Amino acid sequence: MKRGIIFILSICLFVAGFAQAQVQKAKAHWTYSFSKPEVKKGETVDLVFTATIDKDWYMYSSDFDPDLGPMLTTFTFEKNKTFETVGKLKPQNPKTKFEEVWQGNVRYFEGKGVFKQTVKILADNPVIKGTSEYQTCSHVSGLCIPGGEDFEFKGLKVASAATSATEQPTVGAAKPDDKSAVAPKTAPTAPTNATDTAVAVSASDIPADTNSATTIETAQKPASDDPNSGGSLLGFALAAFLSGLVALLTPCVFPIIPMTVSFFTNQEKGKLKAFVYGISIILIYTLIGTVVSRLNGPAFANFLSTHWLPNLLFFAIFITFGLSFLGLFEIVLPSGFVNKMDQKADQGGYAGVFFMAFTLVLVSFSCTGPIVGSLLVASAGGEVVKPIVGMAAFSAAFAIPFTSFALFPQWLKSLPKSGGWLNTVKVVLGFLELALALKFFSIADQVYHWHLLDREVYLAFWIVIFALLGFYLLGKIRTPHDSPIEKVSVPRLLLSIITFTFVVYMLPGMWGAPLKALAGYLPPQSTLDFDLNKRTAAAAPSAISAETRKYADLFHLPHELEGFFDYQEALAYAKKVNKPVFIDFTGHGCVNCREMEARVWVDPAVLQRLNNDYVIVALYVDDKTELPEAQWYTSKYDNKVKKTIGAQNADLQIVKYNNNAQPHYCLVDHEGNLLVQPKNYDLDPAKFAAFLDSGKAAFEKK
Repeated sequence: MKRGIIFILSICLFVAGFAQAQVQKAKAHWTYSFSKPEVKKGETVDLVFTATIDKDWYMYSSDFDPDLGPMLTTFTFEKNKTFETVGKLKPQNPKTKFEEVWQGNVRYFEGKGVFKQTVKILADNPVIKGTSEYQTCSHVSGLCIPGGEDFEFKGLKVASAATSATEQPTVGAAKPDDKSAVAPKTAPTAPTNATDTAVAVSASDIPADTNSATTIETAQKPASDDPNSGGSLLGFALAAFLSGLVALLTPCVFPIIPMTVSFFTNQEKGKLKAFVYGISIILIYTLIGTVVSRLNGPAFANFLSTHWLPNLLFFAIFITFGLSFLGLFEIVLPSGFVNKMDQKADQGGYAGVFFMAFTLVLVSFSCTGPIVGSLLVASAGGEVVKPIVGMAAFSAAFAIPFTSFALFPQWLKSLPKSGGWLNTVKVVLGFLELALALKFFSIADQVYHWHLLDREVYLAFWIVIFALLGFYLLGKIRTPHDSPIEKVSVPRLLLSIITFTFVVYMLPGMWGAPLKALAGYLPPQSTLDFDLNKRTAAAAPSAISAETRKYADLFHLPHELEGFFDYQEALAYAKKVNKPVFIDFTGHGCVNCREMEARVWVDPAVLQRLNNDYVIVALYVDDKTELPEAQWYTSKYDNKVKKTIGAQNADLQIVKYNNNAQPHYCLVDHEGNLLVQPKNYDLDPAKFAAFLDSGKAAFEKK
């Protein structure tokens, strides 16, 4: 009997736990502290917001373009006369990555995230509290969960002029309510009365000033601990190493190898000096990477990724390097400077070996400069390790042959003769530089809405550039320094085949082909003036477009689908046309929502079902558009007033459908009751089509 009771209780606990399992809390746990325990009235102190983030999850920072897409972390203070904010919110060393869905760089934290806000203390007992809003996303499941909670800083001692601050920092013991961590709390955009007045430290505070007067905590873990950046760093190092091998094949470098090796074979301790020579080359290039890493701080990343000035500067640099490689002009350093280094190399000894390596770097600059410059541009973005690793890998590939041939001079006999093929390598690099230059111009064009380099214009440039490269490889085009080609070698023929195949692959993109292999380089599909995919999606027109819909001026559905953006309006229309409802709980900052739309919704089987079988309603849970006061209500879930479209949609998802992650898809009847089990992030179009079929079948049985 006793075992039976225990078994029944266990089942009850399991069922109760399962009922709550769908509502997930944001995967960040906050503590609040001051940068110093004691201040005088009128002095400033840093408020330190520290988030401990669960394993396999990450949280977006606050210092990148707020219009890019993801939900940025924000802190909204309740304004009073006891303190005032000074300057902008300062995230402490977030990581950077390029997200193809948003076509831009985002900033994020893993493990731990730290933000600092400087405030000026105006009273003896300052009241510092407010609300936070943020988003955590999973590397594993792809889910994104918005979070929001109240915060309060306590324990700061406001000393008189004679009192010194000698105590340790005090941690604010105010622990946020667990419930408030689930639903995002959104600050009103325009206060309606004195009690709602707030000072927002938000996404608009993009520049991240890390030069705080206090000690800065580092939120970023070492690169080796990062499962994502580790791979990209390894890939970048490999690309840099291969670039070093390519640099050896340029006409400025290749002929120097035999001359340099013969110099060491005729000297005392020649093999040891050859090692020093190779190490010196690596040290010189790595020093350049170190200088670049020191110049690029975390705040510099956002500037580089979104501002028109650096992107147009990089565009100009790549164009200049490309034209130089094509033979229009030659980039050289001042001859006087090179001659002085050469004189020091003639002094002999190990110092002379170092300056000889320096002379090699300078003399080969006209060929290696564009490649090195491209590597540094690619690594620029607030990174510290990446420029150093890149330059070390490049220089290692550059130095290994010199050292190897000095140790084994008989290998020199196996080297091919210098000739026109070296210039061919240089010209091919020139075409690639011109093509890659367009990416930087495209970034500025998208951010500032110039519409000068839309997708079809970008593709037209690439198609022409790579077609010309193909004709060059076949010998149909010659540049100023090329030798005549009487017959095409097999390697050139194979390269031309690959190049023209790439051109043919790009051609359908002019009319709407997604070209997924180039997603990270091309402007968004929506910038196409003529897209056959859009015309296909619109083939089955809907009567919905003839009706006035709420918020249709704020939101839109992808692939020219028709639908609603208000829950009750969608249910009413579904009842009118006797169709089930497809609810898309989504967000502006939901990367996986965009990926589902781009890779699953676009599938013809899925698109046809969405277009014909369902009434679609997209409910944005992170939208900050404030509703009229008459539409505000207090949530039964967390007892907070829901004032915005996003807050009310998020509350609906939690209260009605027991879930708060996005993307989240619900198939419901005219009363909003679930027809089948909801679906989340799943990139299999066949499974998603089956999910839609199951919902339709369940609706027809009712």
